[in-house]
Amino acid sequence: MLYPSIDKLLTIVDSKYKLVHVAAIRSKQMLENHHFQMAESEYKNKRTIGRALEELDKGLIKVIVHNEK
Repeated sequence: MLYPSIDKLLTIVDSKYKLVHVAAIRSKQMLENHHFQMAESEYKNKRTIGRALEELDKGLIKVIVHNEK
């Protein structure tokens, strides 16, 4: 089973596409800057994409939606 659960993450972000976009951006930031918001030992995932999802699940990443009309 994957951690964190997609169902739990979709309560934070309203669409799968936005979830993928946010996780990809954060994962890229981790790779480029080597900046993690939690201690390395606290992550359950080894890859940055999983770590980005964990940060989103713990509320360390805030998703801001801009309404453009």
